[in-house]
Amino acid sequence: MLRPITPQDAAAVAALVRAAFAEQSVATDPPASALRLTPADVCAHLAAGGGGMVAEEAGAPVASIMWSEMDGGLYVARLSVAPASRRRGLARALLAAAEETARAAGLPRLHLGTRLALLDNRRLFSSAGFVEVRRHAHPGHAEPTWVAMEKRLTAVAG
Repeated sequence: MLRPITPQDAAAVAALVRAAFAEQSVATDPPASALRLTPADVCAHLAAGGGGMVAEEAGAPVASIMWSEMDGGLYVARLSVAPASRRRGLARALLAAAEETARAAGLPRLHLGTRLALLDNRRLFSSAGFVEVRRHAHPGHAEPTWVAMEKRLTAVAG
């Protein structure tokens, strides 16, 4: 079951994000900032007008995504699936929810950032219609460490 994230979900979502990012397929340098996500960060995201969804099983979040309007589109972040719940379509369902939210708000694109080293993540996003638009380096790195990706949304005739 998918439903919007609420402040009451903050502790569970923060724990889910940290657990999911701790189980990445490849260690990243620098370490993912998601490993430091707190319940207060989730509440601040929601209070600032951001949103997101959780996928629940047996009343507990097993996957989540956060988003906010940014730079002319809906920026999606912290897409997380509990390790035991992976490979069941939850990430795609959450990305579809983000796309539906962007369309409802009249936004022309989804965009995100992911580490270059996380090939599984990049394949997932590519298969969901995202394309690479720019590569960036974290501070202190001479070579790119992450990639900006976007998915252009076609207008829906009304």
